[in-house]
Amino acid sequence: MTADLQTDATAKLVTDRWTPVLLWVLAGASVLAHIAAVVLQLPQGLAGALLASSLTLFGLLHGASTYGWRGILFFLLVCLGVSNAFENLSILTGFPFGWYHYSDAMGPRLLLVPLLIGPAYFGVGYLSWTLARAMLGDEDTTLAGQLSFATPVIASFIMVSWDLTIDPRMSTITGSWVWHNGGSYFGVPLSNFLGWYLTVYVFFQCFALYARRRRATNTKGPGYRAQPLFAYTAIIIAPILSLLLGNEPAALLTDPAGHPWQTQDIRSVAALVCLFTALPFWLLAVFKTRAECRPRSHQESMSN
Repeated sequence: MTADLQTDATAKLVTDRWTPVLLWVLAGASVLAHIAAVVLQLPQGLAGALLASSLTLFGLLHGASTYGWRGILFFLLVCLGVSNAFENLSILTGFPFGWYHYSDAMGPRLLLVPLLIGPAYFGVGYLSWTLARAMLGDEDTTLAGQLSFATPVIASFIMVSWDLTIDPRMSTITGSWVWHNGGSYFGVPLSNFLGWYLTVYVFFQCFALYARRRRATNTKGPGYRAQPLFAYTAIIIAPILSLLLGNEPAALLTDPAGHPWQTQDIRSVAALVCLFTALPFWLLAVFKTRAECRPRSHQESMSN
């Protein structure tokens, strides 16, 4: 019995010591994946796999320290289930995103949706969730009171700001998916963003209702607050790097509706939208986190 307890204590010590290091590595990997995708002109499938895998592993590990493994696995399952259901529904019926289909560039599929899409929803969704928590001052993760409804609302806006920066590039320029009737936002219909908000809000709200009945864990290690903020910089730098370092020649493209679009205009607007949507969300979370940590650090130094 004593030997078992010592083994468990040793395992916990090793986990507590190496988990923060691994989280920093995964956060850095997500940033490097975006840089490599732009500088090295990686194929869409490979670039998407690198980013989705690093952010998914980060979300699982960081989320386990927040909600426990049962909690973060519930987040993962509800995210994958809701996103895949809505994506397939829209491909078949046009609701809620609009009429579109995925090209073969995205790799193997689950039904009509590429396998990479679900992990991307989860990885960026978890980061959006953590930014919303930081902005709203959710320290104990119990989601008490209005936080159980405010957090999904804010997290959904953060999530859609990401899609505003990627959808025109991924559809109109690279053809990873095709909007059958084009759209007014560089070949993307406005219904897509309304559908995105609905989809992510549904799985965020489902998780919020689940999480508010759970207690916070006590496994948060050093850098717990800073790690997701660093990982989210991958979302911010992608459209900016694409504009500044992208090697693709300027071209005139035509969407399925016959509307012409300049590729340089798409990249420029994506970077501009990122600077005035994703970046402000990130800055608010950073300033809020620093403001909350400063009094605690000062109080601890006074007590010592």
